[in-house]
Amino acid sequence: MTATLAPPTLDALRVVVNGRRRRRRRWIAVTGALAAAVVIVFTLSLMLGQTFYSPTDVWGVLTGRRVPGASFTVGELRLPRAVTGLLTGLCFGMGGVVFQSMLRNSLASPDVIGISTGASAAAVFGIVVLGLGETAVSFLALAAALLTALLIYALAYRDGGSGPRLILIGIGVAAMCQAIVSYVISRAAEWDLPAAMRWITGDLNDATWDRALPVAAAVVVLAPVLLVLARRLELLRMGDDTAAAVGLPVERSRLLLIVAAVGLLAFGTAAAGPIAFVAFLAGPIAVRILGPVGSPVLPAGLVGALLVLVADFCAQYAFGTRLPVGVVTGVLGAPYLVYLLIRSSRSGGTSL
Repeated sequence: MTATLAPPTLDALRVVVNGRRRRRRRWIAVTGALAAAVVIVFTLSLMLGQTFYSPTDVWGVLTGRRVPGASFTVGELRLPRAVTGLLTGLCFGMGGVVFQSMLRNSLASPDVIGISTGASAAAVFGIVVLGLGETAVSFLALAAALLTALLIYALAYRDGGSGPRLILIGIGVAAMCQAIVSYVISRAAEWDLPAAMRWITGDLNDATWDRALPVAAAVVVLAPVLLVLARRLELLRMGDDTAAAVGLPVERSRLLLIVAAVGLLAFGTAAAGPIAFVAFLAGPIAVRILGPVGSPVLPAGLVGALLVLVADFCAQYAFGTRLPVGVVTGVLGAPYLVYLLIRSSRSGGTSL
C-alpha cells in the first residue's frame, strides 16, 4: 500500500498565514522606519551646517520660493549634495546586497571583488592619460564597471560559477585595477590630481545637478527591476539546485540580477566615485535588522543612503576640515572587513 499525506488542517493553515502576515508587517515596519530615518537625516543635512536654516526656510527653497541666503546655500550647495548622496547610497546598498545574497557571502561586495575598482581605474586613466572631460569620464567608468563585472563572472564561470571562486578572482582583479590606479596617479600632473582623487576614495564635495540627474534616472529605471527580481534573488539564496528544482531559470535570473545591480553601482560610482564600503556594509546591516522576514533589497538601499548621508555630514563638520566621504565610510568598513576575513578563515565561509 502506498502512504498518502493527510491534508493540512485548518489550524496549520492559520499558523502559516499568521506567520506570513507577521513577517510582512515586520518588513513594512522596518522598511518604513529606515525610510523615515533617511528623510530625517536628509532634511537635517539641508538645515545644518556653518549656517543654520529653519525648516520653513528649507521648505521655501524646495517649493521654489526666493529665500535670502538659503536659496543659494540650500538650493545650490546642500541640496545637490544631499540628493547625490542619497541616490548613490541607494545604488550601492541595493547593488551590493544583490551580490552578497546571490553568492551567499558578505565578502561578495562590489567594493571587495573589484567592480568599483575597475570603474575607478578607467576613470583615473581617462583623466590623467586621455585628458577626457567629466561627462566622458563618467561614461568610461560606467563601461568599465560593466566590463569588469562580466570579466569576473566569465573567469569564475564553471558549472554556474561558485561564490568562493568568484570572490577570489574578484579580489585578484581588484588588486590589478588598484595597481593601475597607483601607477597612473604617480604619473599624474598636479592639476589632474583633484579630479582623480574623487575616483579613488569617493567624494561629494563637488556634487552638482549634472551628476545627480543620471543617477536619479538609473534609480528610476533599475531599482524597480531589482525589486521585481527580489523573489528570484530569495530563491538563489537557497542555492542553485533548490532554485532550479522549483522551476527558476538560474543562469538567466543571475544574469538579469547582475546587469541591473552593476548598472546601479556604475551610475552611483560615476556620480560620486567608489564610496568605500557602503555596498559592503549596507546589506549585512539590513539583514540583521530585518531578520528572515523578506527581501533585503530595498532595506539595504535605505541603509546605504543613510550611511552616505551621515558619513558625509561627519566628513564636512566633525573633523575641523572637509574630508571625502569615502574616508569616513572606509574607517567604518575596514574593521568589519578584517572581522569577516578572520571569521571566514575560522569557519570556512561567510554567509550573509
